Amino acid sequence: MPIDITLNVMLARRKVKSKDLAAAIGITEQNLSLLKQGKVKGLRLSTLEAICKYLDCQPGDLLSYSAGDIPDERFSEEEKET
Repeated sequence: MPIDITLNVMLARRKVKSKDLAAAIGITEQNLSLLKQGKVKGLRLSTLEAICKYLDCQPGDLLSYSAGDIPDERFSEEEKET
């Protein structure tokens, strides 16, 4: 998946335990674990907001995008070469 979740990094920087974050934002430790592993297909903005508020960070501190090997079908082959 081209969206990487770097929640583990922020938890380590803030010296916050997963179980403390889960309790503070009202989700289960299991769901937080799935989020940390990037095994979720979606994330509610209210959950992202709660995480950012608790960890005093921005969404960009927790999420990153990497195109990787995904083909860009928006442009024809000719347009890509120019």
